[in-house]
Amino acid sequence: MELIIDAIKEIAHRIDEAIKMEDLGYSDSSNSSGEDQLKLDVQSDLIIERVFAKVSSVKNLVSEEKEGVHHLHDDGRFTVCYDPLDGSSLVDVNLSVGSIFGIYEGELKAENLVASAYVVYGPRIEMVMATREGKPTLYCTRRNHFETVGEITMNEKGKLCAPGGTQKHWAPHHKAFIDGLFNDGYRLRYSGGMVPDLHQILLKGGGLFSYPGTTDKPDGKLRQLFEVIPFALMYEQAGGQAINDKGMRLMELVPSHPHDTSPCFFGSNSEIEALKNAYGV
Repeated sequence: MELIIDAIKEIAHRIDEAIKMEDLGYSDSSNSSGEDQLKLDVQSDLIIERVFAKVSSVKNLVSEEKEGVHHLHDDGRFTVCYDPLDGSSLVDVNLSVGSIFGIYEGELKAENLVASAYVVYGPRIEMVMATREGKPTLYCTRRNHFETVGEITMNEKGKLCAPGGTQKHWAPHHKAFIDGLFNDGYRLRYSGGMVPDLHQILLKGGGLFSYPGTTDKPDGKLRQLFEVIPFALMYEQAGGQAINDKGMRLMELVPSHPHDTSPCFFGSNSEIEALKNAYGV
């Protein structure tokens, strides 16, 4: 596992350099979901593939940008599922973006996630790493290498609300719930990037990130293996909760396809319990 963590640190520096130096335009290709790929999406995916190709413990890679499973090493133990550059469309307006990694052993389902990590590319590079033991750990780059900042613990109740999805497609009970949070004094913090928004809620102590099922995307937009499950581990280990619209823990998801999506809600305990009441679950 230590070699995988070292690989993610190397990847972070390489992708950060690509963000600063590479072409920000669109490529001539689309990803597995039919979305147009930025050249940075393609470049970031290639960087990750090349770095993990040197790590013998990684058996397979599954990328948000590719269909299927990419095999690396016959004797490897782990499959790394990743979103190479979450929020890449925000790069041209100079907002923070990130990479997400889920490290699985065995069948690709939530109970087999052994660790997760994400990297934030902003004014500085930060990384958060979580396992099933202890609190998530925050790292920050200083003098071009990662230094440990400390563990992350969420408060029982927060002050931030990051509501995803187009409002006109929200269910009435979801809109009423979100409106209620703002009426109670919650502050809107939504950039359009999953990584920076969930990172802010974690580091600021609590709140709610929501991406519900909508009329145009009833199964949600965010992908289970690459985005939803890795962050669910983060939030649970930090003392919060992560559930779907049925009240099920996201750490119990069993995807049937590498690119399955799910409605998802991440937050501190007070907000998640209030959401359960609003959804009747």
